[in-house]
Amino acid sequence: MQVQIQALLAGGVGGAERKKERGEGVEIAKPQIFDGTPAKVERFISACKLYIRMRLRGKSVEEQVQWILSYIQGGTAGVWKENIMEELENGEVEYELAE
Repeated sequence: MQVQIQALLAGGVGGAERKKERGEGVEIAKPQIFDGTPAKVERFISACKLYIRMRLRGKSVEEQVQWILSYIQGGTAGVWKENIMEELENGEVEYELAE
């Protein structure tokens, strides 16, 4: 799951076209709640990637990770989320944008 989150965060953007690249004025669907069902992981990742590209590019990595985690609930993914949140709070895990 950590590899998938790293993939979601790849490709940060800055510069004057940030508003345009965030898709302001364009409606973007948010991902469905993800519970760890393997058949749904690719759809969840795609929805997160799109939303981040269109709305969250100007946000910090920490804000992006927290946003993704807010859509992970229940099932095996919920347990994983609680463990990751504890590690993040304790400073045990750091996420960086891929170059």
